Amino acid sequence: MTGGACRRALQGLRVVGRVVARVVALPGCEPRRAASGPGAMNVFNRAMKRRQKNWAAALEDGQQYDYLRDEVGGLSLLTRPTSCLLRTFPLALDMGGGKSHIAEHLSKDVVEHLFLTDVSETSLKRARKSEIPTRCVLADEEFLPFKENTFDLVVSSLSLHWINDLPGALRQIHQVLKPDGVFIGAMVGGETLYELRCSLQLAETEREGGFSPRVSPYTAVTDVGNLLGQAGFNMLTVDIDDVQVHYPGITELMTDLQGMGESNCAWNRRSLLRRDTILAAAAIYKEMYGNEDGSVPATFEILFMIGWKPHESQAKPARRGSATASFRDLSKISQPTSTKQT
Repeated sequence: MTGGACRRALQGLRVVGRVVARVVALPGCEPRRAASGPGAMNVFNRAMKRRQKNWAAALEDGQQYDYLRDEVGGLSLLTRPTSCLLRTFPLALDMGGGKSHIAEHLSKDVVEHLFLTDVSETSLKRARKSEIPTRCVLADEEFLPFKENTFDLVVSSLSLHWINDLPGALRQIHQVLKPDGVFIGAMVGGETLYELRCSLQLAETEREGGFSPRVSPYTAVTDVGNLLGQAGFNMLTVDIDDVQVHYPGITELMTDLQGMGESNCAWNRRSLLRRDTILAAAAIYKEMYGNEDGSVPATFEILFMIGWKPHESQAKPARRGSATASFRDLSKISQPTSTKQT
């Protein structure tokens, strides 16, 4: 493949060091500005999430907090049975890819050229090297700086759950895909960290007479298929995996979440958590969910999704009423008789 497609995708972008950057509007740079789409919710402070990710990426021992993204990156894209795509993608986009946890699971036989975007410049500067030629683009996932019909493949792993306007983001993914292009994504689901959420709520209620949201709201699996369909995708696949990680206690879990850049950034969060509330939550966590060895589990519900941009070459459902057999006749179909050989 020539560099023409890459040059077209890079139009309007400027190079800053090793990172290709574009000045994009970040929701949250001003207080409570509107989200990207009409009627979109404005739940998350995107400027704070950018700061959190930059801080986490700058940690000297930051690689020790990459285990969840490494695990999901290996499970989610092109390695799952539902994602066995026997084709080559000339140009792919890794949206919100951070340090590039997906490219190491791909080869040039699958993806020839890759664009890696993230809201965190520090994460992009620390992107892992792979055999696939990669361009790093500083961009907000809510405002993709690419033209329509640019990419053959778009992937996203553990970044969509921080987007305010998820329907709008999916529509933008659909727009930048070429016809017959595919989107493969993974995001945390609604049951993620239910142990932590429940423990904190009980502790705050007991110690402070009420509770505030300490764990960010997540998308339910029942909504994912509808959102993909509304964005224009077809041939949808939605799957769920639970990844359970065991920690010595609640403080170690919260420290790791901070090191991942996954701290709460909702507008309605409370910034401080009282010491006595933390101690109470730790006791409740161990009492309700603790293991015999003293550790506590943390469950991450991962939602995997696949959607294709329509194309005339794709398989289509048969016309209504065109069936030549009825389900009522299935019981009348005779089973094949086995022949014994002498």
